[in-house]
Amino acid sequence: MKLWIPMAAAAFIAITAGSAHAARTELVLGMPLEPPHLDPTAGAAAAIDEVLYANVFEGLTRIGARGEVLPALAESWTVSDDGKTYTFKLRTGVKFHDGTDFDAQDVKFSLDRARGEDSTNAQKGLFTAIDTVEVVDPSTVKVTLKQPQGSFLYNMGWGDAVIVAPESAETNKEKPVGTGPFKLENWAKGSSITLTKADGYWGNPVALEKAEFRIIPDAAAAVPALLSGDVQALPNFQLGDALPQVQSDPRFKVVIGATEGETILATNNKKPPLDQLKVRQAIAHVIDRQAIIDGASGGFGVPIGSHFSPANEAYVDLTGTYPYDLAKAKELLAEAGYPDGFKTTLKLPPVAYARDGGQIVASELRKIGIEAEIIPVEWADWLKQVFTEKDYDLSIVSHTEPNDIDIYARKDYYFNYDNPAFDKVIEELNLTSDEAKRKELYQQGQKILADDAVNGFLFELPKIGIWDAKIDGLWENSPIQANDLTRVKWVD
Repeated sequence: MKLWIPMAAAAFIAITAGSAHAARTELVLGMPLEPPHLDPTAGAAAAIDEVLYANVFEGLTRIGARGEVLPALAESWTVSDDGKTYTFKLRTGVKFHDGTDFDAQDVKFSLDRARGEDSTNAQKGLFTAIDTVEVVDPSTVKVTLKQPQGSFLYNMGWGDAVIVAPESAETNKEKPVGTGPFKLENWAKGSSITLTKADGYWGNPVALEKAEFRIIPDAAAAVPALLSGDVQALPNFQLGDALPQVQSDPRFKVVIGATEGETILATNNKKPPLDQLKVRQAIAHVIDRQAIIDGASGGFGVPIGSHFSPANEAYVDLTGTYPYDLAKAKELLAEAGYPDGFKTTLKLPPVAYARDGGQIVASELRKIGIEAEIIPVEWADWLKQVFTEKDYDLSIVSHTEPNDIDIYARKDYYFNYDNPAFDKVIEELNLTSDEAKRKELYQQGQKILADDAVNGFLFELPKIGIWDAKIDGLWENSPIQANDLTRVKWVD
């Protein structure tokens, strides 16, 4: 029996069959939080870098998939014998997405802007060691530090240190203009951000022509989107009870990796009665880390006792500093003048680990008489109320910036923590390049934070990546908050 097919249809089938073997060049990724804007140099939200880092914007250096420092817009550099002067040789022929040329003046502008008095950079501390930035010639920049800084090249690889142009810097929040392999095509607020391949990129060409970051706040909605093929990758999603369903499906890869996300019960150290050490110690004694890990991260989190990643070789396990002990917690509260407990508030951003973890924390606090009113807030409100205005008692959040223990030495930081002994450790750390000594100082700092019970240290946020089995090149771990698409491709 022969099947008759019209010639036009036959031609269509032939074309379709042939193209079925061509590599796909478009990708839809789901992410739970929408960036408040699109300028990495002007915001603390991790979601900004998750879309833009290495894709749209680039720095002098960049952080690789293993946490290593790699050349980026600087192809090489030399360091003076005293460790204070870095001379960067810049790549030539690089253009911003609006067609303007990249050169040493852009580097000077970016670094001076980031460290200026009116800077809105969320990580202004990265640039405080810089004394001067000098343009030697269009492809050479000399950066002189006030004192040696062992982490300087690493710091220049953060998203907050990307290079921007004076012509577009003020409009990057809505219309980001970088030098990366992708450029912004569209931002449908509340829905998605779409990047397309940039013409004339200076570096290795990328395989993807288009990448859409789709905003899916609810994990329950992410699973059907993945199963239907509407979304092909969830690089960093907490799926909870739905994870086993995806793990058993051969169409997908499930990759459990590590992040730099210290998940903490953030505490306002100047808000009575949380300003009392014994009160914070009491709270530390009622934190059931394993219960929080099981309930808020699908059992994949790693317990922490201070603000440091267990993946770092300088990590010290301090989870035993304040072991779970209700009797001891009640005793400490009584000594602090609160034998019957007190009322407080717990502001929770919309991510699952915070909302789910918050319920567990509130339940534990109730056992010692602390009534924590749960106040759900949207991400933009959290950034405004908690992070910027310090209008909070307790909160839960993951700090995903790499090696960011130094934030506890910042006097205007939202923890409102002040300890001269800790500040001295960080000051010495910034002056030290010897790795053995740096490790020792990191460990001293961790111990001080743990002893002071500055925050409730809960767990290291796992990176649970789920994507189509035919996708290659997405990061297994998150040494920096990024979805680097520069090596992502579809494979047969």
